Amino acid sequence: MKMWEPTECPGTEELKDRLQTVREKLARQQMLLKEKKLPVLVLMEGWGTAGKGNCIGRVIQNIDPRFFNVESLEKKTEEEKRKPFLYRYFKRLPEAGKFAFFDSGWMDETVQEKLSGDLTEKTYADRIESVRRFERQLTDNGYLVMKFFLHISEKEQEKRMEVLEKKADTSWRISKRDVWQHKHYKKCQEAYLSFMKDTSLSSAPWYMIDAESRKWTELQVLEYLTQGIDIALSNQALAVPLLQNVFPMTQMPKLSEIPLDKELDDNTYKEELDRLQARLRELHNRLYRKKVPVIIAYEGWDAAGKGGNIKRITGALDPRGYEVHPIASPEPHEKARHYLWRFWTRLPKTGHIAIFDRTWYGRVMVERLEGFCSENDWMRAYNEINEFEKELQDWGAVLIKFWVQIDKETQLARFTDRQNTPEKQWKITDEDWRNRDKWDQYETAVNEMIQKTSTVYAPWHILESTDKKYARIKALRIVVEELEKVLGCS
Repeated sequence: MKMWEPTECPGTEELKDRLQTVREKLARQQMLLKEKKLPVLVLMEGWGTAGKGNCIGRVIQNIDPRFFNVESLEKKTEEEKRKPFLYRYFKRLPEAGKFAFFDSGWMDETVQEKLSGDLTEKTYADRIESVRRFERQLTDNGYLVMKFFLHISEKEQEKRMEVLEKKADTSWRISKRDVWQHKHYKKCQEAYLSFMKDTSLSSAPWYMIDAESRKWTELQVLEYLTQGIDIALSNQALAVPLLQNVFPMTQMPKLSEIPLDKELDDNTYKEELDRLQARLRELHNRLYRKKVPVIIAYEGWDAAGKGGNIKRITGALDPRGYEVHPIASPEPHEKARHYLWRFWTRLPKTGHIAIFDRTWYGRVMVERLEGFCSENDWMRAYNEINEFEKELQDWGAVLIKFWVQIDKETQLARFTDRQNTPEKQWKITDEDWRNRDKWDQYETAVNEMIQKTSTVYAPWHILESTDKKYARIKALRIVVEELEKVLGCS
């Protein structure tokens, strides 16, 4: 390729010796990865017939099968077509201490869509920004991301295709896309180079691999990979620089400034509940038809009334078109991945609604205050969350975020009622009382969270909930208004 000169392939004996050395090194490193909980994502891209699958097969021979997954990502499933661009890559992230090898990925998908005309200049630029954020978030959160492009010349590609075509057992390996790519080799080359230039980060650079020979390909990949692992292990203790927020924000009051004297009488509550639920039912049918995804996120004080609020919204929805996700402490397999992984994997399909009872904001509340992550982790999370929500908005999702607000006295009264009422005792735990002891610390954290994550595209809505009836009607009204807005109706 232009601007790249391949390293000269060593002689047969040197090649053999270096391969043996680096294979043994990787075999040793896998135990260190497990011990240090370092997750490694290897992205293998390249020309058709360059030997991506063969190269992955050779590399994994040096790794215990329990420590890796190989993911073929050339084609999207029907479910993946109804999820955001990054969904299928987030879904397949490796656990801490393990490898994931991606046979093609976000480069192949993006370049293919650009060449076919499915991406405009604007959407391509947005896609590049998504990729850069995705890779940076991974490396900031402790992942090693190794990106390889297997390069062969136009002449070599033609030669390999001719060899494959001669045998019935191998001719199927040449796809229509491979033929098109070879026919438009120079055009594809420019697109690949442009993508690599735009997405080569200092923390996740591209490595160009001369793929003319299988053993030489393997040696280059293994030497870069083991070198990357050494560097990642030595850098694990370093703090990650914090980025400045670049997203437009909305002005939000502090919790102490919000009046909590709002209430509804029973008759008004019933009339509004019936009216708004009927309207929401209509809108649910329409958003399914128009394939609009909806995400409703609930945070709030313990005993603030989140459950009852959610119940009034779901009461208006077709049960086949929504799912409620109660979020508790992460399971071991969730804790072993990027903290947003368990939310990416719970996103709704287009036309469906996902309701989260507690959310990704745990990172800057409970995880922050209970010491479950480092200060650098939770301070960095404000920007990461804004980026996550921007991805959802760019996908076309309606994102509605509620903070359910009560005062300390109301919480005490509700806790006491729960504790003294046998059928409600399951709702109160020792942890609820412990959290209450930290009310002031939590209030400080929530104020900071709301100020730093109430973006123009995903603002916070405060539900005053000392009167639960008022909070339920306000939430329904906001949901209806937001859906009407996106569906273009009144």
